[in-house]
Amino acid sequence: MKEYDLIVVGGGLAGVASAVSAKRQGLNVLIIERSGCFGGAISNNLVYPFMRYWQDNPDDTYTLLSAGIFSEIRELAEQYEKADSLMNFKPQAIKLTLDKLIVDSGVDFLFHSTVYSVTTKNDKVKSVKVLTKSTKTEFFAKYFIDATGDGELIYYAGCDYQLGRESDNLCQPMTTCFRISGVDLDRMRKDYPTLQQKWKELKSKGQIKNPRENILSMIGLGEGILHLNTTRVVKLNPTDAFEISRAEVIAREQVYELFHFLKAHSTAFENSTIISVANEIGVRESRKLKGVHILTEQEIISCKRFEDAIALGNYEIDVHNPEGTGTYLHYFKQGEVYSIPYRSLLPKEYTNLLVAGRCLSATHQAHSAVRILPICTCLGQAAGTAIALAEKTTKNTHTINTATLRDMLKQANANV
Repeated sequence: MKEYDLIVVGGGLAGVASAVSAKRQGLNVLIIERSGCFGGAISNNLVYPFMRYWQDNPDDTYTLLSAGIFSEIRELAEQYEKADSLMNFKPQAIKLTLDKLIVDSGVDFLFHSTVYSVTTKNDKVKSVKVLTKSTKTEFFAKYFIDATGDGELIYYAGCDYQLGRESDNLCQPMTTCFRISGVDLDRMRKDYPTLQQKWKELKSKGQIKNPRENILSMIGLGEGILHLNTTRVVKLNPTDAFEISRAEVIAREQVYELFHFLKAHSTAFENSTIISVANEIGVRESRKLKGVHILTEQEIISCKRFEDAIALGNYEIDVHNPEGTGTYLHYFKQGEVYSIPYRSLLPKEYTNLLVAGRCLSATHQAHSAVRILPICTCLGQAAGTAIALAEKTTKNTHTINTATLRDMLKQANANV
């Protein structure tokens, strides 16, 4: 059986960034993805748009906080289909771009393949067992990155982790996104305040089952297309097979509850139809590594700049109530920027395993700010680069020179 330098599990933005970064540093890399495409939350859960990843400057310019491979993905996608703002993107163009990055870099890849077991020895992960479309097989590597979102690799390997919030293990709500075409967007904008008021009124009367307090929608996907991020499923465990199955059914019912509400209360929707519903419910929070450093809310709010910082952000603390109605928000002022340390990607238990993406080591509150797509991509770039540095120097992810890691990221146009 072929042994790789690095195996990345999970083909979302974090996983692709990890794999491509390591390959560009000369490593032999395999990426394993359980669906039929790259893109993760974008492709499978219809997550849209990119949340804020830049600072506005006084002279009407802006400074990117998430750059590097994330900028490369955005710029390559624009060659296929142009977006109209820093936030917006064309999902199919992103999907094709990720294909191109993986193929052109020479990373081996497996779709429709699920890791179901991990073998370890002392302080190292040795292999992953994978169910593919053709057989059960085992892949060996020197290093591994968990980019599954749900922390499946760290779970199988026996790493310490936190499920949901610290007090009761409840996770942020799950959401099934969907899109409607044929919407009179100009009319919808005029009706929006009235729709929000009517939504609250019907909720107070018990005529709306969805616990979300308001309607959240986005534009930018095309003429007459509205993206809805409004369904909310609470108090179910995203890592429990039976509970997430129930969540899928509940959310799809909420999709049509909202669609019928919009049809009934605004003429903007009289000729509209649902054109897509996410194949899988979106998960904001599930397993989070309890790593060498657990990033905290206070470190985010105080905009702490870590010596081993490998990503930056200014997206707000954004906690959707795990129990029902309400969202807690803490916004950052102009010029306020927080950082994420390399140590939050680093399990205590293993010297050849990192995490990338939303399963990073952070508290419930801090995690709500750093789980967004742009930051997850940057975490992936950092993880792949760190593995390459470990292979070239100490052979140990705990003892690499983080100043060198930061220099390597800067040379690759990342902002740290």
